[in-house]
Amino acid sequence: MISVKDNGSGIPQNILGKIFQPFFTTKPTGQGTGLGLSLSYDIVKAHGGEMKVESKEGEGSKFSIILPVS
Repeated sequence: MISVKDNGSGIPQNILGKIFQPFFTTKPTGQGTGLGLSLSYDIVKAHGGEMKVESKEGEGSKFSIILPVS
């Protein structure tokens, strides 16, 4: 498992379930191409792993990548 945690503003709960969708962005239409998390999620899944996120507004976020050991 690899985890990365920050102390930023966190991800609002109303968009947390969308962040791994292709082309999802919080920018206005035409000004963003997505967060890039969809591609990362797909790569991890293709290797039999999981990608998880925990976030609290005002406290930051933690992303975890869990890969199987062969």
